[in-house]
Amino acid sequence: MCTSIIYTAGDKYFGRNLDLEVGFGQKVVITPHNMPLEFREMPRLEHHYAIIGISIVRDNYPLYFDGINEKGVGMAGLNFDGPAHYFPAQKGKDNIAAFEIIPYILANAASVAEAKKLLANANITNANFSDKLPASPLHWLIADKTGASVTVESTIKGLNVYDNPVGALTNNPEFPRQLVNLSNYRSISPATPKNTIAPELNLPVYSRGFGSHFLPGGMDSESRFVKVTFTKMHAPAGNSEVENITNYFHILQSVEQQKGLDEVAPDTFEYTIYSDGSNLSKGIFYYKTYDNSQINAVDMHKEDLESTELITYPVQNEQVINQQN
Repeated sequence: MCTSIIYTAGDKYFGRNLDLEVGFGQKVVITPHNMPLEFREMPRLEHHYAIIGISIVRDNYPLYFDGINEKGVGMAGLNFDGPAHYFPAQKGKDNIAAFEIIPYILANAASVAEAKKLLANANITNANFSDKLPASPLHWLIADKTGASVTVESTIKGLNVYDNPVGALTNNPEFPRQLVNLSNYRSISPATPKNTIAPELNLPVYSRGFGSHFLPGGMDSESRFVKVTFTKMHAPAGNSEVENITNYFHILQSVEQQKGLDEVAPDTFEYTIYSDGSNLSKGIFYYKTYDNSQINAVDMHKEDLESTELITYPVQNEQVINQQN
C-alpha cells in the first residue's frame, strides 16, 4: 500500500511513501534526454524530457515507481489490486503497457493538461515486462508545478482520468468513492469544536486536539487517504526550501507504516520502505528510507542531461546519527 501527495508551499512538492513488505533493489535513476526509450506498441523515443525518480533497472530499462521530469510533472504508481484491469492491445488506440506508463508520460508531457491529452486515446495493456516481472495492478497520481493533479485508473469499465482536487492518492477503493468518503469527516478540524450535542451542558474539553478526535489512524487505504488529506490541507508553508521539504516529509510521516503493524502474510509485515519528494520547479529529488531518516537529495540539473546512458545513485539506507559529545 502507498500514499502520494502534491504539497504547495511556494514551490510545489510531489512524491510518495512506498509501503511494501520487501524491497526490489531500487535506486535513484535519471533518464537523460538522449537515452532511447523503447515501448512495446508505441514508437521508440530517441529524444525526450529528462526524468528522475526511484526505479529498478532491468535490461537497461527504468521501471519507475515514481518520478518527475524536468518540466515539473510528477507521476507515481500505487497499488490498486482488485479494481485494476488492463486490456490486450487494441487497434486504433495508443497501447501503453502498465510498466511503460510513467516513462511514457514523463518523457512527453510538460503539464497535467498535456498528460490528459496523451491519455485521451490510451489503452493500458496487460503486457508483462518479463516472465519474472508481471504487470502490477496500479493506479496513478499525476501532478505538475501549477498544482494541478489527476488520478488515472484502468478498470473493467475502461480508462478513467479524474481531476483530483485533493492532490492525494492512496489505494483502493476507486477514486470517486475516496472523495465521497471524505464527507464523513468534514467536521474534523485543528481547532477545538463547539459543544453542539448539548449546549446547555458544561462538557469538559479534557485534551488538546479535540477537533481531530474522530480522525482515522489505521493502516488501511481509506484511513490514510483521510488522514493525509487533513494533514496536507492544514500544513504550513515554510520560508525556505529546507523548511518546506521538512514540512513535506512530516505530511508523509502522518501516514507512515511502521514495521510489525500491517501483517500481509504470516510473520510478514508491510512497512514504509522509502519516502520521497521532489521540488517540481527546481528538479531536486529528495528521499529518506525506513532505516535512514536523514533527507538525501539528488539534483537532476547537476548531471549531464544530454547523456545517452542511465544515471543511477544507490539508495542510502545506513542511518547517520549526529554524535554531539
